[in-house]
Amino acid sequence: MAKLLAPAGNLEKMRWSAAYGADEIYFGLKDFSLRSFAGNFSYEEAEIGLKELHAQGKKGYVTMNIYPFSEEYDALIEAAHKAEEIGADALIVADMGVFYMLKKAGIKIPFHISTQANTLSWQTIMAYKEMGASRVNLARELSADRIVDIEKNLKGKDIETEVFIHGAVCFSYSGRCAISDYMTGRRANRGECTHPCRWQYSVVEEKRPGEYYPVFEDERGIYLFNTKELALFPFVKRLSEAGVASFKIEGRMKSIHYIASIVSFYKRVLDGWNPGEEEAFNLLNRVKNRGYSYGFMKGGITPDDYQINGEGSVSDAVFLGNITGETKDGFSVLEVRNKITAGDTVEMLTPSGIVANITLPSPLVTTKGEQVETAHHQQFILMPKEYKPFTIIRKVEE
Repeated sequence: MAKLLAPAGNLEKMRWSAAYGADEIYFGLKDFSLRSFAGNFSYEEAEIGLKELHAQGKKGYVTMNIYPFSEEYDALIEAAHKAEEIGADALIVADMGVFYMLKKAGIKIPFHISTQANTLSWQTIMAYKEMGASRVNLARELSADRIVDIEKNLKGKDIETEVFIHGAVCFSYSGRCAISDYMTGRRANRGECTHPCRWQYSVVEEKRPGEYYPVFEDERGIYLFNTKELALFPFVKRLSEAGVASFKIEGRMKSIHYIASIVSFYKRVLDGWNPGEEEAFNLLNRVKNRGYSYGFMKGGITPDDYQINGEGSVSDAVFLGNITGETKDGFSVLEVRNKITAGDTVEMLTPSGIVANITLPSPLVTTKGEQVETAHHQQFILMPKEYKPFTIIRKVEE
């Protein structure tokens, strides 16, 4: 059965990904990762996380998908050796030089090829296999039909494939973008992307200074930058049956609410749940998004795959808090993340993926014994003991 590969920007998020059903988790160390602002792991945190994952029969992969300069290789090789020593199950790489030098340095754990390597064919996958890779994450520019054809040509070849199924998509080819470098001085392909493709733009005609024209899509052209996010749940069954080994969720910089909602959703899909579009998007819209798209999976990109008139990321739910643990006298503890009100009807999400409406206690009682009608960020509220750790509480807006 295909695996579910989920993100972790730090140790807390790794635990949430595992609790909500991820079979495999990818994360970055402090250096050499393409998400410098995700928080990332110290070696000590990574070792703790990997031990916890292994105790649950799960795997952890370290991202080393940066494109390094020549003088950085010694430090990169040292980091790879440390990742191997603390129990990483694979290294995710994109640069051919990194792959070559780490193999030459005697790294024995598996190598996974990043989507940044832009793998479009089974021939390229076989080349990576001959070099010693065990898995290749396919380019997001591939259609479902092409992926099925690739899998047919890989039968019996002892090489795994991986497909991104959910999350933000860079507008550049396989994520290799230079706009951030030019506009902000922060280097997108070295982990510092500031997402300038999400900013609002206008154009000025040379002979009309001061007259700004909005950039948008109409019958004469296409809006190039602001791609919607992938949501490929209708394709999971077909691709899994074709032979895809792992389905990957984007989001090392996302919240625990995002992780819980998206990981549990796709875990249910991999377990055989087949939601209709309306039901699926109702649940996926609980977290912030820029609209959803099937991307190249259907064969090509259309104007519908770009957010033309939207105003950034939206959600129909507010993350109110999460259950963190239990008190000695049998209550559960709700850590408040946004304002909650006594007696409100709210939505609960559990690690099983089950969503249900519940009513908050009235009055609310804090862990300090205070009775209040409202509670705010960083307060802790007592809840009935049936609400277990890793439960999400959120308010769905009408």
